[in-house]
Amino acid sequence: MARIAVIGAGMGAMAAAARLAVAGHRVAVYERARTYGGALGRFERDGFSFDTGPGLLPLPAVWRDLFVKTGKEPLEACVELVQVDPSARHVFADGTEVSLPNASRAGVVASLDEALGRGAGQRWGDFLVRARETWDRTRRPLLEEPLWPNWEVLAEREPYPAVPRKRLLRTRRAGTLAEVGAWELRDARLVALLESHALAYGLDPRTAPANAAVLPYMEYAFGVWYVRGGGLRELARAVYERCLARRVEFRFGTEVTAVVEKDGRVAGVELAEGGVAEAEFVVAGVAPGVLDRLCGGSAVRGDGEVPAQRGGASRLTVLLALRGGRPPGTAHRTVVHAPDRAAELEALFGSTPGMAARPTVTVLRPDDPALAPDPDHEAVTLTAVVPALGGESDWAEREVFALHAEYLMAVAERAIPDLRDRLLWHEVRTPADVAAATGVADGAVPVPALAGGGGRLLHAANGTRVGGLFTAGGWSHPGGGLPHAGMSGALVAGLVVEGPEFRGSQ
Repeated sequence: MARIAVIGAGMGAMAAAARLAVAGHRVAVYERARTYGGALGRFERDGFSFDTGPGLLPLPAVWRDLFVKTGKEPLEACVELVQVDPSARHVFADGTEVSLPNASRAGVVASLDEALGRGAGQRWGDFLVRARETWDRTRRPLLEEPLWPNWEVLAEREPYPAVPRKRLLRTRRAGTLAEVGAWELRDARLVALLESHALAYGLDPRTAPANAAVLPYMEYAFGVWYVRGGGLRELARAVYERCLARRVEFRFGTEVTAVVEKDGRVAGVELAEGGVAEAEFVVAGVAPGVLDRLCGGSAVRGDGEVPAQRGGASRLTVLLALRGGRPPGTAHRTVVHAPDRAAELEALFGSTPGMAARPTVTVLRPDDPALAPDPDHEAVTLTAVVPALGGESDWAEREVFALHAEYLMAVAERAIPDLRDRLLWHEVRTPADVAAATGVADGAVPVPALAGGGGRLLHAANGTRVGGLFTAGGWSHPGGGLPHAGMSGALVAGLVVEGPEFRGSQ
C-alpha cells in the first residue's frame, strides 16, 4: 500500500483518487478551495440553483465505468441520469429552426430533411458515417491509452477520411473542420451546425483539424445526458461521496505550495499551513503553469514530449432567474446561431481577440424542479465562448463582460421571446470566476485532445520526468471535457498500479 497525495479535487483528480483507493492505496486529496468539483460548480440565490460549469454530459459510459470499478452501487443508483430529448433545438441566422432527437441518426436525418430541405439530412448522415470512422481510428489512442511515446505519429496523421470526388475520379482530404463543412455539407445552416460543436469547446473551426468531427459524433452516437435533481454538480457530489466511501481523505482549504523531490522522485507535498505530507506518488490535477511552479519553476516534461497546452478560450455564463414556470415541451438546450459566423470567429480568434456583439449563444432550460424555488419560476443559463482574460484588470474586465451579458440576453430572446418581461435578476460569471474555480490564471478552458494539426491539440502525457509524479484532468492527456477528465483518472490509476507497461482499458 502506497501513500498517494492528490493535488486538487477536480473531476479527473477525484476519478484517479477513487480508483487508486480501491486498488488498496492510502489516498489524500489536498484542495485549496472549500469544496470539490473544480469546474463543476454551483451558484445558489433566492431558491434558484445553477450549474456554473458544464450543463450536459456526453459519453456517460466513462463515469458508469468509474462507479462499476469502485463499488457495488452503479452510477444510476447515485444520481438520476436522464437523456435529453431533443438533444438540441437550433435557431439559425435565417430564422430556420430544427429540433434534433437524441442519439438517433435516422431521426436526425429526417428532422434535417424536413427543416432544411430534401438532401440536407442525407449529407449530414453521410458526414456522421465518416465521423464514426474517425472515432474508430482515434478512440483508443486519444481516450483509452496513455499517450504514445511516438506521439508524433498522431500529430502528423489526419484520421478523417478522404472524400471521393466523382467528377474527377480523385479524392481530397479535408485538413480543417471548416473544409469538411464547405466541401461536404454545402449548406450554411449545416455548416453552422457542424462548427457550433467545435466552438462549444472553444475551438476555431477554421484551424481545428478535420478529426474534430468526433465531437458532434459523440453526441449523436451516444446522446447527451443531464443529472436531474440539481444538475451536473450532483455528478461531482456522487464522485466525491464514492471517494469517501473508498476512504479517500479530503483536506479542503489546504493549499499545496511545492512538490517535494528526492533523488529524482517525489517524496511528498509541501503545504501552505506548514509541514510536508509524505507520499510515494503524487497526482496533480492542476494546470501546467501551476504544476511547474509547484516543482520549483522548472518544467516537469521531458525533452521531446508534447508541449503543455496553455491559453485558449473561456466562457461567459449568464444565470437568469425568471418568474413564470417552464412551458411544457420546452427544449432543454437551444443553440441560437450567430448572424455572421465569419465575423464571430474573427472576433474570437483573430489577431486581436475580442467579443462578438451577436455571438452564438447556448440556452439551457432544464426540466428540473430542484433548480427553482417553486413551479412558478424558472432557472435558465446562457453561455457563450469568449477570449480568456488576457491581462485585463478585474474592474475593466467585469465592466466589459457585464455589457457583453446584455448581448447574450438580447440573442437569447430569439429562444425566450418574453425573457425581459420575466426577468427577476441575473448573475454574470466571467473568465475570472472560471480562474477562481479551477486555478487556471487566465480562466482558459482546456480542449479535448485531437490528432493531426502538428500535435498542437494533443495534451502532455500523464507521466512526467519526475518519478512518481502524474497529472490528471483537462490539462493533461486526453484533454478537456467531462468524459476526458474521467479517462485521465483511469489512465493515471493504471499507470500507478501497473507501471509504465500499462496500455489502457481493454
